[in-house]
Amino acid sequence: MSTNTGRFKPGQHWRKPREHWQRDWLEHEYVVKGRSAAEIADQQGITENAIFYWLDKLGIPRRTISEARQVKSWGLSGSDNGMHGKRGAVCPNWRGGITPARQSCYSHTDWATLIEVVWSRDGGRCQRCRCTAASRRRMHIHHLIPFEQCSDAQRIDAEVCLLLCSKCHGWVHSKQNAGRDFFMEGGATDV
Repeated sequence: MSTNTGRFKPGQHWRKPREHWQRDWLEHEYVVKGRSAAEIADQQGITENAIFYWLDKLGIPRRTISEARQVKSWGLSGSDNGMHGKRGAVCPNWRGGITPARQSCYSHTDWATLIEVVWSRDGGRCQRCRCTAASRRRMHIHHLIPFEQCSDAQRIDAEVCLLLCSKCHGWVHSKQNAGRDFFMEGGATDV
């Protein structure tokens, strides 16, 4: 018969017991009180995923997304909300009024025609790496003049657009493109 010479005896744990390890406590907080896993986790000083682990381990059914949304606090509404009635530049997510212009442009039938013209003219190939859509890359229409600087007519003009794959389009708009390749500067194309 072996003798346990360690500090801990069988059935003991090296950590102090925590409230969320006990089924009754966790079930009361999560189910009866309707607290979110995030709230319980903050109180316990652990992550939300740790609470999910213990809910599963203790056999406590988790809420569906729709049930969680009913319990969740979505913030203040109406005039109690600090952002109520604020539009344009005073909103933190405002991007210079470009989004409505893009939405308007992309939803117009002229945009659909532009896509067909550019796709046909460029032979369905990325104008940087020459890959095709068959290589399972999504293709994008790139404006040689930045969208914000284009007039309404230029936004749907095939002469200032070309076809790029998503990877190359990301590169064109990144800091790696220090030479501003694939942009028109002063009327000349860098293509």
